Amino acid sequence: MDGMLTAERLGEALATLAETLTSEYDVLQMLGTVVSECVELVDAGAGGLLLKDAHGRPELVASSEEGVNFVQVMQLNAGDGPCVEAARTGTTVSVADVEQVGGSWAEFRETALGYGYRAVHAVPLRARDEVIGSMGLYRTAPGELSRADAAAARALANLASIGILQERAIRESGLLAEQLQHALDSRVCIEQAKGVIAASADVDMDRAFRMLRDHARKHNLKLLTVAQGVVDRSLEIGPARDRKPAP
Repeated sequence: MDGMLTAERLGEALATLAETLTSEYDVLQMLGTVVSECVELVDAGAGGLLLKDAHGRPELVASSEEGVNFVQVMQLNAGDGPCVEAARTGTTVSVADVEQVGGSWAEFRETALGYGYRAVHAVPLRARDEVIGSMGLYRTAPGELSRADAAAARALANLASIGILQERAIRESGLLAEQLQHALDSRVCIEQAKGVIAASADVDMDRAFRMLRDHARKHNLKLLTVAQGVVDRSLEIGPARDRKPAP
């Protein structure tokens, strides 16, 4: 990506995310925006974000497509992989060619290649001196991110961390774990809503998530609020409809 264009788009992305931090916001939705903005900004096809729960275990809280869900969850189940390592060590992990990795990452290699991901760039998220998670950016072709793209990814990861720090500043520090746990619990509800939409509208999970997200944006609602409505059947979302079911 051209350096000037990267700077311009980075400014737009930072402005979009900074705006969410000026008033009450949903942490999970903000983190999802970080992932989507980063994927659009840098030379990556998909992304996913891990956050540590109250016990320090990383969990998936946001992703841009279903394939990333499986690759990230595989790393969590195996306890190893570039994104898990970035969350554990607090260092950036760049895999320029997934086909070349092996050893304890062999399962990650096979799963990633199975979904067409040939390279990954994992950036840690920090809250002051504490590593609280990581963001993984996946490419469909081998190769590392450019220096400009890597810097942009770090900037957005830092902004995500600032969002969490802001919540910590206005709450007792002991409530940060509760807030992150709420984000993890919210993710479960969103996954359930995706399943409901996918089954009722006969679409895949990626399309179901876009329908869920688009409804939230269109009606200026929190993503979790819409997901809860879908799960409890008080809200119906379909390709040609966007309404509450008739009584």
